[in-house]
Amino acid sequence: MTTALTTTAMPPARPFSAEECAALAAAGIIADGEQADVVAGRRLFTVDEYLAMEAAGVLYEDDRVELMDGEIIVMPPIGDPHEASTDWLTRLFVPPLIGLAIVRVQGSIRLTDDSAPQPDIALVRERPLSTFGPYYPQDVYLVIEVADSSLAYDQGAKLARYAAAGIPEVWVANLRAREVTAYAEPSGSEYASVHTYGVGDTISPRGFPDVALAVSDFMPPVDE
Repeated sequence: MTTALTTTAMPPARPFSAEECAALAAAGIIADGEQADVVAGRRLFTVDEYLAMEAAGVLYEDDRVELMDGEIIVMPPIGDPHEASTDWLTRLFVPPLIGLAIVRVQGSIRLTDDSAPQPDIALVRERPLSTFGPYYPQDVYLVIEVADSSLAYDQGAKLARYAAAGIPEVWVANLRAREVTAYAEPSGSEYASVHTYGVGDTISPRGFPDVALAVSDFMPPVDE
């Protein structure tokens, strides 16, 4: 089954003050004449410009933002169930994947020159520590988004960008419904294969079919 993906559910863009724009210009990230466009939200950014903002004192490592289509968007705060699910996914994946893949937690994936989302979990190819640097779609086996308030974005605009970039498999863990939807076989901005698993099911990454996770093991109970 092919699923059509909406691109409308985007979180708000991060605003920039005049003082921040002056800092961006002083650091050479934008031109002096672009400050008004940044304040008005008309200036888009590349991944390299986005990453340079920390050194300029404008963005910080623990800011809840990510770059998508040149926009720096504000992500909702991470709640306790979200953190617990991410923790348990990490705990379940690491032992069986030692020597096979890296379990990357909330690290960025460089999809294009202007998009670098930060999925909750990504299974990526192992490489020597000396070859550190960005991860690209061809390095990725699986992306997992743990979704609560961000569900519309994770299943819409963000999922479409993952498909367009050729990410082979994406899981969206819907905490409210206590189910996981697995998307695979990207084609354009859609995934041709879509399957949903509940708390009584087990799920395995396509890249590692011998690694089976019980959905109930990483799906916290829902508060009534």
